[in-house]
Amino acid sequence: MYIYGDMTQEELDREYSPSSCVPQFSAHLTRYATDSDRAREILDHRLDVRYGPGAAELLDFYPPRRPQAPLFVFVHGGHWQEMNKEASAFAAPDLVEQGAGFIAVGYGLAPDHGIGSMVTSIRRALGWIASHAAELGTRRDLLFAGGSSAGAHLVAMALCAAAEEPWDVSGTVLLSGVYDLEPVRLSYVNDKVRMDGSAAAANSPIHHLPLATAKVIVARGAAETAEYARQHVDFVNALAHRGLRPVDLTVAGRDHFDLPFDLGRRGTALGDAVLTQMGL
Repeated sequence: MYIYGDMTQEELDREYSPSSCVPQFSAHLTRYATDSDRAREILDHRLDVRYGPGAAELLDFYPPRRPQAPLFVFVHGGHWQEMNKEASAFAAPDLVEQGAGFIAVGYGLAPDHGIGSMVTSIRRALGWIASHAAELGTRRDLLFAGGSSAGAHLVAMALCAAAEEPWDVSGTVLLSGVYDLEPVRLSYVNDKVRMDGSAAAANSPIHHLPLATAKVIVARGAAETAEYARQHVDFVNALAHRGLRPVDLTVAGRDHFDLPFDLGRRGTALGDAVLTQMGL
Protein backbone atom coordinates (compact mmCIF):
# COMPACT_ATOMS: atom_id res chain seq x y z
CA MET A 1 0.00 0.00 0.00
CA TYR A 2 1.34 3.44 -0.91
CA ILE A 3 1.06 6.03 1.83
CA TYR A 4 2.88 9.19 0.73
CA GLY A 5 4.09 9.84 -2.79
CA ASP A 6 5.49 6.54 -3.94
CA MET A 7 6.55 5.33 -0.47
CA THR A 8 5.17 2.39 1.44
CA GLN A 9 4.37 2.70 5.14
CA GLU A 10 7.66 1.02 6.01
CA GLU A 11 9.63 3.42 3.81
CA LEU A 12 7.83 6.48 5.15
CA ASP A 13 8.42 5.39 8.74
CA ARG A 14 12.11 4.93 8.02
CA GLU A 15 12.35 8.36 6.37
CA TYR A 16 10.97 10.02 9.52
CA SER A 17 13.29 8.06 11.79
CA PRO A 18 16.55 10.08 11.76
CA SER A 19 18.33 7.35 13.68
CA SER A 20 18.07 5.14 10.59
CA CYS A 21 21.06 7.11 9.26
CA VAL A 22 22.97 7.26 12.54
CA PRO A 23 23.74 3.91 14.18
CA GLN A 24 25.52 5.64 17.07
CA PHE A 25 22.68 8.09 17.80
CA SER A 26 22.25 6.94 21.41
CA ALA A 27 25.79 8.13 22.17
CA HIS A 28 24.80 11.61 21.00
CA LEU A 29 21.74 11.56 23.27
CA THR A 30 23.94 10.60 26.20
CA ARG A 31 26.31 13.43 25.33
CA TYR A 32 23.43 15.94 25.32
CA ALA A 33 22.83 15.06 28.96
CA THR A 34 26.46 14.87 30.10
CA ASP A 35 27.47 18.10 28.34
CA SER A 36 24.41 19.83 29.81
CA ASP A 37 25.36 18.61 33.29
CA ARG A 38 28.82 20.04 32.70
CA ALA A 39 27.34 23.37 31.64
CA ARG A 40 25.55 23.62 34.97
CA GLU A 41 28.80 22.85 36.78
CA ILE A 42 30.83 25.59 35.10
CA LEU A 43 28.31 28.34 34.31
CA ASP A 44 26.13 30.60 36.39
CA HIS A 45 22.51 29.62 35.91
CA ARG A 46 18.92 30.05 37.01
CA LEU A 47 16.87 26.89 36.65
CA ASP A 48 13.13 26.32 36.30
CA VAL A 49 12.20 29.94 35.62
CA ARG A 50 8.45 29.98 34.94
CA TYR A 51 7.33 31.62 31.70
CA GLY A 52 3.75 30.33 31.59
CA PRO A 53 1.06 28.53 33.56
CA GLY A 54 1.61 25.02 32.20
CA ALA A 55 3.49 22.52 34.35
CA ALA A 56 6.29 22.23 31.79
CA GLU A 57 6.41 25.92 30.85
CA LEU A 58 9.78 26.51 32.48
CA LEU A 59 13.15 27.63 31.18
CA ASP A 60 16.77 27.40 32.27
CA PHE A 61 18.83 30.59 31.95
CA TYR A 62 22.61 30.82 31.54
CA PRO A 63 23.40 34.55 31.77
CA PRO A 64 25.89 36.39 29.57
CA ARG A 65 29.10 37.68 31.07
CA ARG A 66 28.56 41.25 29.90
CA PRO A 67 25.48 43.48 29.87
CA GLN A 68 23.29 43.92 26.81
CA ALA A 69 24.67 40.81 25.16
CA PRO A 70 22.78 38.75 22.58
CA LEU A 71 20.68 35.92 23.96
CA PHE A 72 20.19 32.56 22.22
CA VAL A 73 16.97 30.70 23.01
CA PHE A 74 17.09 26.96 22.24
CA VAL A 75 14.11 24.63 21.79
CA HIS A 76 14.90 20.91 21.94
CA GLY A 77 13.72 18.21 19.58
CA GLY A 78 12.63 14.65 20.19
CA HIS A 79 9.71 14.01 17.80
CA TRP A 80 7.49 16.28 19.95
CA GLN A 81 7.38 13.48 22.54
CA GLU A 82 10.85 13.08 24.06
CA MET A 83 13.80 15.03 25.48
CA ASN A 84 13.72 17.96 27.91
CA LYS A 85 15.36 21.29 28.69
CA GLU A 86 17.70 19.70 31.25
CA ALA A 87 19.52 17.86 28.45
CA SER A 88 19.49 20.91 26.16
CA ALA A 89 22.20 23.13 27.64
CA PHE A 90 25.11 21.46 25.84
CA ALA A 91 25.72 24.51 23.62
CA ALA A 92 25.60 26.98 26.51
CA PRO A 93 29.36 26.97 27.34
CA ASP A 94 30.41 27.75 23.77
CA LEU A 95 27.83 30.52 23.35
CA VAL A 96 28.57 32.09 26.74
CA GLU A 97 32.30 31.95 25.98
CA GLN A 98 31.64 33.79 22.71
CA GLY A 99 29.72 36.57 24.49
CA ALA A 100 26.07 35.49 24.49
CA GLY A 101 23.55 34.32 27.03
CA PHE A 102 21.65 31.05 26.62
CA ILE A 103 18.18 29.77 27.46
CA ALA A 104 16.87 26.21 27.18
CA VAL A 105 13.07 26.11 26.93
CA GLY A 106 10.83 23.37 28.26
CA TYR A 107 7.34 22.61 26.93
CA GLY A 108 4.66 19.97 27.31
CA LEU A 109 5.09 16.87 25.15
CA ALA A 110 2.85 14.43 23.30
CA PRO A 111 0.69 12.54 23.91
CA ASP A 112 -0.49 14.79 26.75
CA HIS A 113 -0.07 17.95 24.66
CA GLY A 114 -0.95 18.59 21.04
CA ILE A 115 1.16 20.34 18.42
CA GLY A 116 -0.86 23.55 18.65
CA SER A 117 -0.35 23.66 22.41
CA MET A 118 3.42 23.27 21.94
CA VAL A 119 3.52 26.13 19.44
CA THR A 120 1.59 28.30 21.90
CA SER A 121 4.12 27.46 24.61
CA ILE A 122 7.07 28.50 22.45
CA ARG A 123 5.34 31.74 21.47
CA ARG A 124 4.63 32.37 25.16
CA ALA A 125 8.28 31.67 26.06
CA LEU A 126 9.56 34.09 23.42
CA GLY A 127 7.11 36.76 24.57
CA TRP A 128 8.11 36.29 28.21
CA ILE A 129 11.81 36.48 27.35
CA ALA A 130 11.29 39.66 25.32
CA SER A 131 9.36 41.32 28.12
CA HIS A 132 12.12 40.40 30.61
CA ALA A 133 15.04 41.22 28.32
CA ALA A 134 16.65 43.78 30.60
CA GLU A 135 16.41 41.45 33.60
CA LEU A 136 18.09 38.75 31.49
CA GLY A 137 21.03 41.00 30.58
CA THR A 138 20.02 41.64 27.00
CA ARG A 139 17.79 43.85 24.82
CA ARG A 140 14.62 43.06 22.92
CA ASP A 141 16.48 43.54 19.64
CA LEU A 142 19.18 41.02 20.61
CA LEU A 143 17.01 37.92 20.91
CA PHE A 144 17.81 34.92 18.70
CA ALA A 145 15.79 31.71 18.71
CA GLY A 146 16.62 28.29 17.35
CA GLY A 147 15.82 24.65 17.65
CA SER A 148 16.70 21.21 16.38
CA SER A 149 14.36 18.73 14.67
CA ALA A 150 10.94 19.12 16.34
CA GLY A 151 12.36 22.20 18.05
CA ALA A 152 13.16 23.75 14.68
CA HIS A 153 9.56 23.13 13.61
CA LEU A 154 8.18 24.72 16.79
CA VAL A 155 10.37 27.82 16.51
CA ALA A 156 9.52 28.26 12.84
CA MET A 157 5.82 27.85 13.51
CA ALA A 158 5.92 30.20 16.49
CA LEU A 159 7.54 32.85 14.31
CA CYS A 160 5.01 32.29 11.53
CA ALA A 161 2.25 33.00 14.02
CA ALA A 162 4.00 35.93 15.65
CA ALA A 163 3.71 38.70 13.06
CA GLU A 164 1.16 40.61 15.16
CA GLU A 165 2.92 40.08 18.48
CA PRO A 166 4.50 43.09 20.25
CA TRP A 167 7.96 41.52 20.24
CA ASP A 168 10.52 40.48 17.70
CA VAL A 169 13.24 37.91 17.19
CA SER A 170 16.33 39.24 15.45
CA GLY A 171 17.32 35.91 13.93
CA THR A 172 16.50 32.23 13.93
CA VAL A 173 18.50 29.02 13.49
CA LEU A 174 16.56 25.99 12.27
CA LEU A 175 18.38 22.66 12.41
CA SER A 176 17.15 19.46 10.72
CA GLY A 177 13.57 20.62 10.84
CA VAL A 178 10.25 19.37 9.52
CA TYR A 179 8.23 22.17 7.97
CA ASP A 180 5.36 20.23 6.36
CA LEU A 181 3.65 17.95 8.89
CA GLU A 182 1.42 16.00 6.51
CA PRO A 183 3.92 13.17 5.88
CA VAL A 184 4.70 13.11 9.61
CA ARG A 185 0.99 12.64 10.28
CA LEU A 186 1.04 9.54 8.07
CA SER A 187 4.11 8.07 9.77
CA TYR A 188 4.63 6.14 13.00
CA VAL A 189 5.57 9.42 14.73
CA ASN A 190 1.88 10.29 14.83
CA ASP A 191 1.09 7.30 17.05
CA LYS A 192 1.81 9.61 20.00
CA VAL A 193 1.56 13.07 18.43
CA ARG A 194 -1.99 12.31 17.25
CA MET A 195 -2.44 15.00 14.61
CA ASP A 196 -5.37 14.97 12.25
CA GLY A 197 -5.14 16.53 8.81
CA SER A 198 -6.43 19.87 10.02
CA ALA A 199 -3.85 20.13 12.81
CA ALA A 200 -1.05 19.14 10.43
CA ALA A 201 -2.02 21.86 7.96
CA ALA A 202 -2.56 24.50 10.65
CA ASN A 203 0.89 23.83 12.16
CA SER A 204 3.03 23.43 9.04
CA PRO A 205 5.31 26.49 8.78
CA ILE A 206 5.74 26.11 5.03
CA HIS A 207 2.05 27.01 4.63
CA HIS A 208 2.14 30.05 6.94
CA LEU A 209 5.07 32.17 5.82
CA PRO A 210 6.59 34.70 6.14
CA LEU A 211 8.59 34.38 9.35
CA ALA A 212 8.68 37.30 11.76
CA THR A 213 12.43 37.73 11.30
CA ALA A 214 14.67 38.57 8.36
CA LYS A 215 17.74 36.60 9.46
CA VAL A 216 17.29 32.86 9.01
CA ILE A 217 19.74 29.97 9.05
CA VAL A 218 18.34 26.67 7.76
CA ALA A 219 20.85 23.87 8.37
CA ARG A 220 21.04 20.11 8.35
CA GLY A 221 23.71 17.48 8.58
CA ALA A 222 24.75 15.75 5.37
CA ALA A 223 23.76 12.40 6.91
CA GLU A 224 19.97 12.82 6.95
CA THR A 225 17.19 10.80 5.38
CA ALA A 226 15.93 11.83 1.95
CA GLU A 227 12.72 13.23 3.47
CA TYR A 228 14.57 15.45 5.94
CA ALA A 229 16.73 16.67 3.07
CA ARG A 230 13.63 17.36 0.97
CA GLN A 231 11.95 19.24 3.82
CA HIS A 232 15.07 21.39 4.16
CA VAL A 233 15.23 22.23 0.45
CA ASP A 234 11.51 22.93 0.19
CA PHE A 235 11.58 25.30 3.15
CA VAL A 236 14.63 27.19 1.89
CA ASN A 237 12.91 27.59 -1.47
CA ALA A 238 9.67 28.73 0.16
CA LEU A 239 11.55 31.37 2.19
CA ALA A 240 13.33 32.57 -0.94
CA HIS A 241 9.99 32.81 -2.76
CA ARG A 242 8.85 35.13 0.03
CA GLY A 243 11.84 37.39 -0.55
CA LEU A 244 14.05 36.15 2.29
CA ARG A 245 17.65 35.10 1.72
CA PRO A 246 18.25 32.33 4.26
CA VAL A 247 21.68 30.97 5.01
CA ASP A 248 21.39 27.46 3.58
CA LEU A 249 23.77 24.95 5.18
CA THR A 250 24.25 21.26 4.54
CA VAL A 251 27.14 20.38 6.83
CA ALA A 252 29.51 17.63 5.78
CA GLY A 253 30.47 15.18 8.51
CA ARG A 254 27.42 16.02 10.64
CA ASP A 255 24.12 14.22 11.15
CA HIS A 256 20.72 14.89 12.66
CA PHE A 257 22.00 14.40 16.20
CA ASP A 258 25.50 15.86 16.35
CA LEU A 259 24.95 19.04 14.33
CA PRO A 260 23.57 20.96 17.37
CA PHE A 261 26.89 20.57 19.19
CA ASP A 262 28.33 23.13 16.75
CA LEU A 263 25.82 25.88 17.58
CA GLY A 264 28.32 28.17 19.27
CA ARG A 265 31.57 26.57 18.17
CA ARG A 266 33.75 28.98 16.25
CA GLY A 267 35.55 27.40 13.32
CA THR A 268 32.62 25.17 12.33
CA ALA A 269 30.26 25.93 9.45
CA LEU A 270 27.23 26.19 11.71
CA GLY A 271 28.95 27.91 14.62
CA ASP A 272 30.47 30.60 12.41
CA ALA A 273 27.09 31.25 10.77
CA VAL A 274 25.33 31.50 14.15
CA LEU A 275 27.94 33.80 15.65
CA THR A 276 27.87 36.01 12.57
CA GLN A 277 24.08 36.23 12.76
CA MET A 278 24.38 37.30 16.41
CA GLY A 279 27.10 39.87 15.68
CA LEU A 280 29.74 38.05 17.71
